[in-house]
Amino acid sequence: MASRLIIFVLIVIACCNAFALQQSDMNDPEVYILSKKNISDLDLVIEKAKSFKKKGLPVVADNWMVVTANFQASSVAAKILNQGGTAVDAMVAAQAVLGLVEPESSGLGGGAFLLYYNSRTKKLTSLDGRETAPLQATSTMFLDKNGDVIKFIDAVVGARSVGVPGIPALLENAHIRWGKLEWPSLFKDAIGLADSGFLVSQKLSSSVKKQSDSIKKIKRTRDYFFSDNQPIEAGQLLQNKAYADTLRKISKYGSSIFYSGEIADDIVSTIENDDINPGLLSKKDLLLYEVKERKPICSFYHDHEVCGMGPPSSGALTINQILGMIENFPISDLGPSNPKTWRIIGDASRLAFADRALYIADSDFVFVPVQELLNKKYLNDRSKNLNTEKKIPIVRPGKLDTENSSSFSVDMSAELPSTSHISIVDMYGNVLSMTTSIENVFGSRLMTKSGFLLNNELTDFSFKDKSNGKLVANRVAPRKRPRSSMSPTIIFHNNQPIYALGSPGGSNIIGYVLNAIIALIDWNMNAQQASSIPHAINKFGVFDIEVNREIKGIKNSLEDMGYEVNLKKFFSGLNIIAIKDHLYGGSDPRREGYAIGK
Repeated sequence: MASRLIIFVLIVIACCNAFALQQSDMNDPEVYILSKKNISDLDLVIEKAKSFKKKGLPVVADNWMVVTANFQASSVAAKILNQGGTAVDAMVAAQAVLGLVEPESSGLGGGAFLLYYNSRTKKLTSLDGRETAPLQATSTMFLDKNGDVIKFIDAVVGARSVGVPGIPALLENAHIRWGKLEWPSLFKDAIGLADSGFLVSQKLSSSVKKQSDSIKKIKRTRDYFFSDNQPIEAGQLLQNKAYADTLRKISKYGSSIFYSGEIADDIVSTIENDDINPGLLSKKDLLLYEVKERKPICSFYHDHEVCGMGPPSSGALTINQILGMIENFPISDLGPSNPKTWRIIGDASRLAFADRALYIADSDFVFVPVQELLNKKYLNDRSKNLNTEKKIPIVRPGKLDTENSSSFSVDMSAELPSTSHISIVDMYGNVLSMTTSIENVFGSRLMTKSGFLLNNELTDFSFKDKSNGKLVANRVAPRKRPRSSMSPTIIFHNNQPIYALGSPGGSNIIGYVLNAIIALIDWNMNAQQASSIPHAINKFGVFDIEVNREIKGIKNSLEDMGYEVNLKKFFSGLNIIAIKDHLYGGSDPRREGYAIGK
């Protein structure tokens, strides 16, 4: 009898404890998660990531980590990593989902730059999946009949701005090199979401509303993003059966069906039948597309080796130029709240952007003086301009000792934000950083019958081929790749990778990634702190300071130094992994990214 009474008391205590755990979830989500008996290991990891996101803390893991711009994409990539997939396997799965849930930023109709560190060979490789100009492209394609530059938005919307997409070829190329799981298995979750419906995010919904005028110009695009003339809303379930069918074909036949099969026919038909802004892309252009392996751009900052993508990306070159110029200044001691810090960084950025405008373009078409631009003596000489207490009044490109240093004129081509970034470390120690884009929000606005949007990357070229009687390096030419600011980055210390990062943001990407690198190395911030750092960016003389953040207090001091200062919102999307005693993942609170690790 006594034993029965003891058992009864124990049951009551257990029930009370369980009830208490359930009640405690209002205050501590992690306690609630741990109390759920039916939750799987991966589900627990994902739910834990949600709670860390809410608290503004870096996610900590020991085996693997993924950070993407959308919870659904990060969750699918986490599933692949948990199954023993490599960083590339997870990237393929994540990109397939991002093209569905974040179509305004990236997708099959766009391009990307990929950095991959192979832990077995200790080799860093960069792959260029950037879009190319069609064979029929001309240097005057963005001029009107009077020879004047057309408005940017008029160039963007419609088929004229579409370059040959690189994403499908890049995914397959990377998987052949470094994938482990079967290719078809990497698309199953994205296909399921497209068939059954995915949850529309706040970012996608607001983007549709902001771009409604241009979206509505294209019937197929309007039909997808508007129902009964009403824009899709956050939380709504949205299906894309056409995209599901496209992924099934690619999972079965590989990227060849995209470049030479029925999907290719659909792309060309979409281009040819656009009566708003006729395009030039042909089936031959698709057949000729190739992913290119490029030599990574690496340079030392203090005792860290900062590596990124070479031309046609300007990201790594420009970032490493800025770091090389500020290295001799006490940035660590000055700190992130000191106006002197931002004067030094801001004017170093102006100097680097002046070089970028003159020298950097697709290195298959023009000579890009990489070694000269990163030469320590050259950067030390350039940094002497920073030995002042005031704004540098006039910034010019540096003079290089190369044969064609005076052959080109500066280029002020626009590069507007709508991009995404993926950072991954797998259980094998491989590290991936990939920035992926369709350029402007919703790209060209052209939706194919195959369920994806086409890019407008050709507007990253200079609209004019000449300036002051000299050619522009970043002018349009057939099969040429437009210059980009995308900056996928992997940083090494003692020959070991310790950070993987990148961001969307158009030409501001360079500033966003630069600020995060300085936060990580100089100010010892963790991955989440660095992804959240307030931004101050100066590319061409005007200082843009992030509004509603503690950094806005430097505005008056910068104005006293001679700068015009604007307070504005920034929409960076930094996704960072720090590789130390554990893996630490952080995602920019300005967007909807998630770090998930186990």
